[in-house]
Amino acid sequence: QIRILKETISLLLYSPNVILQGTKHSAVAASAPLEHSHRRRLSLHRHRERTGKEGQVLHRSKRGWVWNQFFVIEEYTGPDPVLVGRLHSDVDAGDGNCKYILSGEGAGTIFVIDDKTGNIHATKTLDREEQAQYTLTAQAVDRATNKPLEPPSEFIVKVQDINDNPPEFLHGPYYARVPEMSNVGTSVMQVTATDADDPTYGNSARLVYSILQGQPYFSVEPQTGIIRTALPNMDREARQEYDVVIQAKDMGGHMGGLSGTTEVKITLTDVNDNPPKFPQSVYSMSVSEDKVSGEEVGRLKAKDPDLGENGLVSYRFIEGDGMTVFEITTDTDTREGVIKLRKPVDFETKRAYTLRVEASNTHVDPRFIAWGPYKDTATVKVMVEDADEPPAFLATSYSFEVEENAHDGTVVGRVHAKDTDVANNPVRYMIPRYTDVEQFFSVGPEDGIIKTTRPLDRETLPWHNISVSATEIGGHHQDTKVRVNIKVKDMNDNAPEFATQNEILVCENASPGKLIETVSAVDKDEMAHRQYFHFSIAPEAVNNHNFSLKDNRDSTASIYVTRRGFSRMTQDVYFLPIEINDNGNPPMSSTNTLTIRVCSCDSKDTILSCNVEPYILPAGLSTGALIAILACIVILLAIVVLFVALRRQKKEPLIVFEEEDIRENIITYDDEGGGEEDTEAFDIATLQNPDGANGFLPRKDIKPELQYPMRPGGHPVANTVDVDDFIKTRINDADSDPTAPPYDSIQIYGYEGRGSIAGSLSSLESVTTDSDLDYDYLQSWGPRFKKLADLYGTKDSKER
Repeated sequence: QIRILKETISLLLYSPNVILQGTKHSAVAASAPLEHSHRRRLSLHRHRERTGKEGQVLHRSKRGWVWNQFFVIEEYTGPDPVLVGRLHSDVDAGDGNCKYILSGEGAGTIFVIDDKTGNIHATKTLDREEQAQYTLTAQAVDRATNKPLEPPSEFIVKVQDINDNPPEFLHGPYYARVPEMSNVGTSVMQVTATDADDPTYGNSARLVYSILQGQPYFSVEPQTGIIRTALPNMDREARQEYDVVIQAKDMGGHMGGLSGTTEVKITLTDVNDNPPKFPQSVYSMSVSEDKVSGEEVGRLKAKDPDLGENGLVSYRFIEGDGMTVFEITTDTDTREGVIKLRKPVDFETKRAYTLRVEASNTHVDPRFIAWGPYKDTATVKVMVEDADEPPAFLATSYSFEVEENAHDGTVVGRVHAKDTDVANNPVRYMIPRYTDVEQFFSVGPEDGIIKTTRPLDRETLPWHNISVSATEIGGHHQDTKVRVNIKVKDMNDNAPEFATQNEILVCENASPGKLIETVSAVDKDEMAHRQYFHFSIAPEAVNNHNFSLKDNRDSTASIYVTRRGFSRMTQDVYFLPIEINDNGNPPMSSTNTLTIRVCSCDSKDTILSCNVEPYILPAGLSTGALIAILACIVILLAIVVLFVALRRQKKEPLIVFEEEDIRENIITYDDEGGGEEDTEAFDIATLQNPDGANGFLPRKDIKPELQYPMRPGGHPVANTVDVDDFIKTRINDADSDPTAPPYDSIQIYGYEGRGSIAGSLSSLESVTTDSDLDYDYLQSWGPRFKKLADLYGTKDSKER
């Protein structure tokens, strides 16, 4: 059942917007937009209040007012909290047992509820631009048990917008460009402002654009913000930049609305609307006559206020008497016309030139072609200045000829130079030494006549290229040089000779009339037309019976064999003198010897060998083979040196022992002495160490540091002592000798001793005679004779 609250009237008085919503269990009062819904709901409230006063209650089963949102004005700054609305439930009897609970966005912080009355207040100032709405949930519960009396209901509190935000240009300041001379209404750019207020409510966000600064040159469309030109023929050369201020105002531009401004810097871009113009109509320049081609004479510039390619200017001569002498180009950096010399000028010939120069734009805008012409002209006067010039030769170069072997002082030719200045000073000639190092020529200092200083040889140097210098006498001593080419004419002063000096090979079995070689000749002199060499055998060899010669009359000759067969054993080389005549003027001849070598050939006349073969074969050994042989020899020498060095480092004995005991070896001698009694045939002392004869045995592997004197007392004579005593004496000497080797070494002696029971060890007699000697006794001689006993004793026993 819905009850109409008395507080509704007070709520209507407080807020212009009232909404009543409820169900069969509850009634809600809240602020809402006025408009037609407000009037409809307000009339419903009054109707229900009137029926209530009459004591009538309306019952509607399962149907109630639909509600889901409240409204609150933003930016409220009153002293008390703003009443948003009131909640009331049918189960609330007013005894305080019903408790209202509020939850959701901002509940408890922004929005608070009176748990007894259900009034909802906003405790803080709300800003719609920060948050436009809040979603809350309301519920009635039992105060004592906190049990829900009704199901929770969700509703929305919307923040109602007010005009509290001015328009803003987020992308300002702006920069724009528009061509100069644009038509009125040409679009420059569009500016756009934004308003944070609600565009769906009222006119808070409805913007209107206007121009505060920039009239009368520009205008702006109020609704779109498009800036357009408002004045025709705006000239960039007069003014290039404009500062425009644009304003955007909300509330449709009405009074009380908020506004924002932005700056727009508009630049006029250039177009070719100005022709080039010379600042003056006549230009005066001067050039010295000593300037060379390509040098600059002067500059002039036609001014064009346009920029870039619109201001490019080209220059050209259109008339004048110096169009072939001068040329004009354009300096792209400075846009100046540069006048240069095309060819040198001469003060004495012409002293002034007049030229007409035209300057024109290279790029013309067809929109402004009617404003033309885009060109201008000026007059240039060039004065030629006199200069002290060096002498000038009448020719750029000279060429002369001189006979070969001509005597010194022969005239070669003459050069001539003169002073081109008005003074016409005399000229002195000379030859720079660096052009004629060996001084073959001389020149007359006053007349310029060139002469030879010695005879010239064409075969050594056929051409002489020298320079002659002419210096002005007086003035600044300026000089100039000219090239002189001198050709030495040939004379027949060289005899012909063989073209090659190779030997001719002929087979031993060559038959008479066989052609063995065709010879030719050369001559250092120049050959005249139809001139050829003539060949003949020298008079001293005309009667030879071995070879003949045939002149081919084409500067060659053929050599033929006139005898049958040759023998290398008899004569292996023949010399044939040949006389060569060049038929020149005067004729020159020489005798050249042709060497013919006899060789061995097979049946097909293929040469097998010649006498020179032993000398030729080594030449066939390649360089690589020689290098390889030398490398092998070097490696072998290095190995030998390394081996000797290692042996010395280890200090090995000079006598190398084999692994087998030396005492078990049999030493065989090819010479047999005269026996034990023969003391005259061989001196046993010679078998002794000659260095130890005086009691001093030097070491062979090292140099002794101290020299010991010979010990007193003599050694027993070998001829008077037994072998045993002899050996003991030698062992004692070796042991007590500090210079003897410190290691074991073999000592060889050729003395058997006197009265040996073995007799002679020679078996020469046993080979030729029948010997019945028994060698079994060798077994009792000890281990030294074991080898001998095995050889003889065993053999004899087997033979027996």
